Parts: sequence; C-alpha cells; structure tokens
Amino acid sequence: MSTDDGIITSEFDDFGRASTGTAVDEHAADDATDEDWEDDEEFSDDDLDDADDLDADLELVVLDMAGTTVVDDGLVERAFERAADAAGIGSTPEEREQALDYVRETMGQSKIAVFRALTDDEDQAQHANALFESAYGELAASEGLRAVPGAEDLIRHLRQLGVKVALTTGFSRPTQDAVLDALGWRDLADLTLSPAEAGRGRPFPDLPLTALLRTGGTSVEGMVVVGDTASDIASGIAAGAGLVVGVLTGAHDEETLTEAGADAVIASIADLAELLGLDDTAGR
Repeated sequence: MSTDDGIITSEFDDFGRASTGTAVDEHAADDATDEDWEDDEEFSDDDLDDADDLDADLELVVLDMAGTTVVDDGLVERAFERAADAAGIGSTPEEREQALDYVRETMGQSKIAVFRALTDDEDQAQHANALFESAYGELAASEGLRAVPGAEDLIRHLRQLGVKVALTTGFSRPTQDAVLDALGWRDLADLTLSPAEAGRGRPFPDLPLTALLRTGGTSVEGMVVVGDTASDIASGIAAGAGLVVGVLTGAHDEETLTEAGADAVIASIADLAELLGLDDTAGR
C-alpha cells in the first residue's frame, strides 16, 4: 500500500525473533557468495500470518545475487575446485573433499575469508582467491548466467513502488560487474555492493547496513534482507533488518535457513512480493 507521502508500507517486523545461535565466523571478514535449486515449494500460511502482523515502512530490499537472484548452476563449487587444484589446497582426495565440504557449509561468506581458513597463509589465500575469481569468470562466460525466474520483474516492481533495491555479493567488484554485465543488470537496482565496499562480508552486518546508508534509509526496521544461505540470514539478523527471508533456489535448504533464524522461507525470490503483501499493487 502507499501512504500520502508516497512511502510504500508493508507488514513486516522482527517476528519476535529469538536468538538463533548463529555465530559470526572469525574468518568471514572481507567478501562472500552462494547456489542450487528447489522447486514447487510454497511458503506457509504461518509466514503470511507473520507478515500480516507487522506494520513498518518498507524502504529497502537487500538481495543476494548468486543463488538468490542469479542461477549459477554450481559454478562456485566448480570454480573452487579449479582454484584449489592450482593453489595446492588439499594434498589428498580426503583433504580436498573436506575443503569442499567447508566451502558448501560457508556458502554466502567471503571467499577470501574461506581461503584464509583453509590455508592459514595469506599469500596462498590471496593466490587461491584470485584463481577462484578468474575461474568463475571463465565458467560464467563459457556457460552463461541467467536470472532466477521472476527476479528481474520483482526488482523492477519494487522500484516502481518507490522501494530501493540493493544487490549484494561476496565476489570482488570486477567479478560482480562481470555478472551484472552478463545479465544486462548494470542499471537494474538502485545500488550494487561488494564486501570490500562495505567493510566486511557476510555473516557480518556491513553489506545491509551500508546499503541502508547509501540509499538514504531511515530505519533498519524498514529493510528486508533476502538470501539463500545461513550466512545471508545471519547478516540480515545482525543488521537488525525488519524481515529476513530465505529462498530455496540456492545453497541451503529450508531447515538450514530456518535454523539460522529466517523469519520466512519461500521457494523463490518471485514469491517475495506476495509475502510482503505487494501483489495487489502490481501493474499500477
């Protein structure tokens, strides 16, 4: 709905959020990213009831990219495998699999932080991260990237309603720009942010809070944070977002997202407008 002064209002809040026990990883302080798919999942009536209980001015929606608004078909894992081979991470098949398991567990977090945790050597970590970014770019160029169905329409719809939209990532700025260019998204959102531009990557609150400041938001309660990983959820909670939403098009499943503290979990970003009660304004 719209108020007389043009502010879009929706009903969301902190849902009486309890402590989730999601820890801020000491290694996650610089950059971050995600992926995968699930279909035909519907958010529950409880999610809708929770949203209906809330009343705050919706000012900003912060959206993750890979796995949330962008389908990358496992390119992150494959790029990591290439980087690990070239950088000498994991000398045995068992060590390599352990490293890959860690990458899966920390999807959404800073990749440089992940490499630091796996190597304990800054030079090797920086080298591995550069190899990762290069490999991801090559895979994306050769195989192509595509948007999660409905993502672009949602972003345009939100902006038409006067809601600011920020696209955030764990990739470096050059890689983020390459993804934006591949999708023709350079001017799609109000703001795009990489971790280095915010201070720290997920699960820290820097990306959402920086987005709020740069878009002129007046309250964290008017911010919605959406992502496909536990780290996305932790970042939104740490930022004090009025609503933190998980999506099932990426790395983590509904149980993981719920346990991380998501206020609601939806099948896809295409379902966000309905969750926020904005569907009745479509096309106006």
